[in-house]
Amino acid sequence: MTPVLDVRDVRLRRGTRDILRGVSFSANPGDIVVVMGLSGSGKTTILRAIAGLERCDSGSIGIEGGRAGMVFQFHCLFEHLSAIDNVCLAPIHAHHVRREDALRRAHELLGAFGVDHRASALPRELSGGEAQRVAIARALAVDPRVLLLDEPTASLDPERRTELGALLTALAREGRTLVVATHDEEFARACATRTLRLVDGMLV
Repeated sequence: MTPVLDVRDVRLRRGTRDILRGVSFSANPGDIVVVMGLSGSGKTTILRAIAGLERCDSGSIGIEGGRAGMVFQFHCLFEHLSAIDNVCLAPIHAHHVRREDALRRAHELLGAFGVDHRASALPRELSGGEAQRVAIARALAVDPRVLLLDEPTASLDPERRTELGALLTALAREGRTLVVATHDEEFARACATRTLRLVDGMLV
């Protein structure tokens, strides 16, 4: 099977500090790869590198279809936009999808995640779990092959954590590839098809 995601010997330095030191791994359709490690180990940086938000000093990152979506730890929804406008933003402005088509897709995603009734709400009016589901819908709006999630359980209570695990497992069953950075051992045991550990920028 050809990997959807192929990370090869990725190295990244900030100033005199090596953040990533030769990170390599691959992931297939339906994989939920969990990357664990202490704060500062490079977990978020590898996600940002895969998403194209950090430039690597060397190595390569290949994504079949060339597209990854990212869900940030603090959701990073645009505060002045409603939930549905957050989801429509990239399809309309980056991919030039017609507004009607983008709205239809956004309603489908919000409905699938149980938050379509909050479509007109601003981010400050959403609960933590609702904001996270909107953020996942936004990341999926451009149909990426790879979905990246940074500390997705950080602000969730146990019930919402279980719901999130079921949601991510369902996405994986559809053939989506997920890479999740987390400290949450219990979540990793429940959801991961593979767990990687980063220590000082190296996989061990």
